[in-house]
Amino acid sequence: MNTPQETASLDPQALAQRVALLEAELAKKDSLLQEKETSISNLSASLEAEKFKYAQLQRLIFGSKRERFVSAFNAEQLRLEFEPKTIEIEQAVEAEREAIRVSYERKKTRKPHPGRMPLPSHLPVVEIVLEPEEDTTGMVCIGKEITEELDLTPAKLQAIHYIRYKYITAEDDKANQRQVIAPLNRPINKCIASAALLAAIFVDKFVYHLPYYRFLQRLSQEKVHIPKSTFESWVKLGADLIRPLYQVHRLYVFSQIYQQIDESPIKVQETEKPGSLHQGYMWVRYGPLTKTVLFEYYHGRSKESPLRDLSSFKGYIQTDGYGAYTHLAQTMGITHLSCWVHARRYFDQALSNDRQRASKVLKLIQVLYAIEALAREQNLTPEQRHELRLERSLPVINEIGSYIYNERDKVLPKSPIGLAFTYCANRWISLQNYLNDGMLEIDNNLIENSIRPLALGRKNYLFAGSHQAAQDIAMFYSFFGTCKQHEIDPQKWLTYVIKNINDTKASQLNSLLPHLIDKKLL
Repeated sequence: MNTPQETASLDPQALAQRVALLEAELAKKDSLLQEKETSISNLSASLEAEKFKYAQLQRLIFGSKRERFVSAFNAEQLRLEFEPKTIEIEQAVEAEREAIRVSYERKKTRKPHPGRMPLPSHLPVVEIVLEPEEDTTGMVCIGKEITEELDLTPAKLQAIHYIRYKYITAEDDKANQRQVIAPLNRPINKCIASAALLAAIFVDKFVYHLPYYRFLQRLSQEKVHIPKSTFESWVKLGADLIRPLYQVHRLYVFSQIYQQIDESPIKVQETEKPGSLHQGYMWVRYGPLTKTVLFEYYHGRSKESPLRDLSSFKGYIQTDGYGAYTHLAQTMGITHLSCWVHARRYFDQALSNDRQRASKVLKLIQVLYAIEALAREQNLTPEQRHELRLERSLPVINEIGSYIYNERDKVLPKSPIGLAFTYCANRWISLQNYLNDGMLEIDNNLIENSIRPLALGRKNYLFAGSHQAAQDIAMFYSFFGTCKQHEIDPQKWLTYVIKNINDTKASQLNSLLPHLIDKKLL
């Protein structure tokens, strides 16, 4: 580098060249510095992402399995579009929130212990009289003491013999003689399994999630040894018997104006490729208005699966955030509803990333659920629930929307809080659509509860033996899920159906459906 004296002696042209050289060196250093800063920023972002992944992994391993919504707060009066808040509105919001908190908060009072739960009155009673061991001759009985005990009589196998006497007319001419015998109405010809036994097989499998081989083991313990091939034949014949009823049930659920839809994977054994498993999917529909459950098996998760069946549908569809469902909103006559539980999960996951912003939205979502809890507690009609939502839920949703609109550009798009904002912004209309009608639900928790038996079953029988077996799984989960919703004993229902389905006209099969059957018949 030149000294000040040397620099002063340079001619203007040389001096300009020197300045240019120095500026080039400075620009190069600035560029290197910028690259280092960018690298540091990227590394910091990567570190935060890895920390978030680690936190999520810990949640999966050690975290709670349930999400709880604690009713506490509530909010204001805005409009559906995003608007900046004023001081007056904020004050009104806080005042309303405090009023709702006071009206909804349940006082924790310590209730006296009610004592032991009484046994149900419908149970048969066996009385065992115990007399004192000492001689009571000459003594006067002044009362009695009754102690209850709940007993269990294990299921018993029994052989049923249908004895049918044959009669013949007393004709001299054998050609005119007629033989008379009582009809034998059995569900499946040449099958020794009764309707109750067939029902027990399917209930054990799809209600209590026991593999078929365990049922065979139970029979063996009673010294009844049924060949595996015979047992498999029972299962096939029983499923074939009630399959027409499944088609009736399917059409009934399809006709519902409001359906919740979800899907869950299931492994299926490939018959053409022994040892390999296919990734299939159970698409599940739930009709909240009729409490009906429908499982359908599809080979894949392609968007074509629901779209094909919903091509002529008119009504409301509520789903999770799976991208294929966005096509439903573009279908004529379909109103798409998103789920606030799924939206909440994103903000719950973002707590470790941006507690201030995430907790802000979580508290507002709690307000929405406080309002829903109030509607249930007061047993409001759909019309009343609709009015309540417009009065109290709409302002809260507007506050959430305004907050997302104002804060979205202040966070990194790929950060957990940024992903939460984006998830809601992309589904904002569908998240609000439950306000349209009081019969609609704020989330699709009802259908997720219906899917739970499938998840439990997978843990026990691991996979379906074939694509046909997967379809049978869908059928029985549909029937038993609906039985559960209507508090019907699946064993009694299926036994009755197996006994009577052959004698029921096709036009009257709907009378055998779990939600339409006369409970007095069971």
